[in-house]
Amino acid sequence: MNAIEVKQTPAGPSLVWQEVNEPVLRSGEALVNIHATTLNRADLSQAAGNYPPPPGTPHILGLDMSGEIEAVADDVQDWQAGDHVCALLAGGGYAERVAVDKRLLIPVPAGWSFEEAACLPEVYLTAYVNIFMEAGFQAGETVLIHGGASGVGTAAIQMVKQAGGRVITTAGRPDKVGTCRALGADLAINYRSDDFAAAARDFTNGEGVDLILDMVGADYLEANVSLLKVRGRLVFISTLGGSQAEINIGQLMGKRARLIGSVLRPRPVEEKAEIIRRFRQQFWNQIEGGVIKPVIDRVLPVAEADKAHEVMRNYENIGKIVLKVR
Repeated sequence: MNAIEVKQTPAGPSLVWQEVNEPVLRSGEALVNIHATTLNRADLSQAAGNYPPPPGTPHILGLDMSGEIEAVADDVQDWQAGDHVCALLAGGGYAERVAVDKRLLIPVPAGWSFEEAACLPEVYLTAYVNIFMEAGFQAGETVLIHGGASGVGTAAIQMVKQAGGRVITTAGRPDKVGTCRALGADLAINYRSDDFAAAARDFTNGEGVDLILDMVGADYLEANVSLLKVRGRLVFISTLGGSQAEINIGQLMGKRARLIGSVLRPRPVEEKAEIIRRFRQQFWNQIEGGVIKPVIDRVLPVAEADKAHEVMRNYENIGKIVLKVR
């Protein structure tokens, strides 16, 4: 089969579509012919050599995919050849085929294309596990979502609104701010032109927020903590703005606040399967009903993965960048 291989050059990583070894189908797995995969910022880190895959995981980039099952192992009863599925991966999405643990398979939602379905696993499950499981979101709470026009951000806005929350979000361009508002954000702030902490404080009449989903890290830490209500929760899912900062521990104690660090990729399959189960239990009706839909920025052929990475590297996209394999 063909897959994207990363070649390190003096100018940086080069992504080459070339022949590689076929995946091996093992007990409990399905072999899937991939139709589409998507970019996640972790792919850029891995391509640069800064985010190696977990042990035993394919070295090929790609944390999600959609496609059609080609074959299943003898001990797999719930799925069969021909089923249309999408899946959360720890690696292997930028390829023609991948072997997937059956517990990580999700049916393609009714009426969704393969391109749309590829956008579901990584960002929706990331938003879900961190907001609803790690931080324990409750209806009526106010959530600040940084990077609202990103894949995770667009997913998070939709789910929080459907679950009865109030959303404040940040984005870096007027069109990205507009997308956040169109998705239901109650307040969307252009962080390049406005002080997001002051704007959020004004919007909440000085009360602050219950929960923050943060992908910036150090640069936003002080402002984020200042915005938390008593018993507020701040969840870190990335460190695009740095990983080290000073913190006022007394302020945290006074607010009885919680700081939560979270990653999805290295979790055991059993944990991921439980996340999928709970996500589907809470949101599958809205997904199949068309209330929750992925935001797709563009679809490119997988052989143009280099171009796609450049778009994401420059923060040009709104929502997901999809790589079409078939």
